[in-house]
Amino acid sequence: MLKILQSNLDTIAALPSQYPEEDMPEIACAGRSNVGKSSFINSVLGRKNLARTSSKPGKTRTLNFYRVNEDFRFVDLPGYGYAAVSKSEKAKWGEIIEAYLSSRKNLREVLLIVDIRHKPTEQDIQMYDWIRSYGYKGIVIASKADKISRGRHAKALSEIAKTLHVEDMSTIIPYSSVTKWNLERILEKMEQILL
Repeated sequence: MLKILQSNLDTIAALPSQYPEEDMPEIACAGRSNVGKSSFINSVLGRKNLARTSSKPGKTRTLNFYRVNEDFRFVDLPGYGYAAVSKSEKAKWGEIIEAYLSSRKNLREVLLIVDIRHKPTEQDIQMYDWIRSYGYKGIVIASKADKISRGRHAKALSEIAKTLHVEDMSTIIPYSSVTKWNLERILEKMEQILL
């Protein structure tokens, strides 16, 4: 199984000209502004404050490239769907995400983080469709799994699958950044992606 031995911030970019070299595979991470994306990245990479968690959702307005084990990058895409942001700002985030998804040759997969407690939003559906349209599987991470009882997981996951039109249930992984429940499954999935 994949072991995360080291990770650090490699590059912060808004434009393709600022991206790092396409010299190693990349796995990107997408999700709404307040869905716990930074907490997910920190817990999977085993670092406390690598990805900055913010009390103000929608803070990530750039692509943050994290170099992991010196052999792949984890890329944090700008959070979307935060209400207190202007239309032009939202459009800009969309352009940043689209430019990356459409041009990055070494991008292997995109993980979509959703909140297990809530039905995916219109924007989640749009993001998932977008990811799929670029030819990626679109692994869905149902975060905050510690916030509901295990007995409610199956129902919540089938709701997510139904809303996003996910055909393969094995591509939805419930996860808790707090307890790191299912971390092994995520690392195994990442290892398969990087092979």
